[in-house]
Amino acid sequence: MSDLLADNPLARFSRGFFYPFRAGRYLVGHPRLWKFVLVPLLINIVVFSSLIYLGFLFFDAYVLQMVPSGEAWYWLILYYTLWALAAAVTGMLVFFTFTVVGNLVASPFNDLLSEKTEEMIVGTPAREHFSWAGFWADGKRILAMEARKMAVFVALMLLLLGLNFVPVVGSLLFSILAFLLTISFLAVEYLSFVAARKEFTYKKLRRYFFSRFSLLAGFGTGVFVLLAVPFLNFVSIPLGVIGATLVWFDYPPRPEDEPQSQQAKDFDLTSF
Repeated sequence: MSDLLADNPLARFSRGFFYPFRAGRYLVGHPRLWKFVLVPLLINIVVFSSLIYLGFLFFDAYVLQMVPSGEAWYWLILYYTLWALAAAVTGMLVFFTFTVVGNLVASPFNDLLSEKTEEMIVGTPAREHFSWAGFWADGKRILAMEARKMAVFVALMLLLLGLNFVPVVGSLLFSILAFLLTISFLAVEYLSFVAARKEFTYKKLRRYFFSRFSLLAGFGTGVFVLLAVPFLNFVSIPLGVIGATLVWFDYPPRPEDEPQSQQAKDFDLTSF
């Protein structure tokens, strides 16, 4: 009975949720990682601050102009209701743009942070020799890989937006599916750095994800919460990278994560 209580979907979700916060403690306890967090942190601050500024400009210049107003009391209620709705939509646009742009721009440094975290965990270098030339070469490959993943995420999110035109239940369905898509994307996004270094194919990563869905959905939700909290969102991406690396080594791939048949050629993560 105790095993059942300790290992059920809710318990696994809870464990996964706290991994980004565990990553914060891990980072504090390993000062050698701090310098590898600095560049992603600065990128996040610049990107998020710029998007907040552009979001305010967009809101003042365009959104408020479309909100009707009048002198009667009901116009006042309608004005503030639509103002709050428009502000929420603008905030969501800033949030999702930051998720895409911040991860894309910082991706080469996130890969390096994941690599150095792995070295701390296992006690041996993740690669035989580090060079800046190799880093920039890998950076080009990682940027291309990230751009393709971001394009898939944005395309799926745009498809889901169409649900808002479905009467009655459309907005609710969109909210649920968009949230599930976002937390799944965040989990796969940060796991893919260590997975690519292990030459883990996309099909294997997909099996890894779904075989641990509760755990990784919890992890993605934890990162989502960090992204949504002001100031904490500056460190959300580095903590997501460290947390995903901790998850990988706490829950390493099992033989059943291998595809049952290798007849069909698999995809490498770098070609995704």
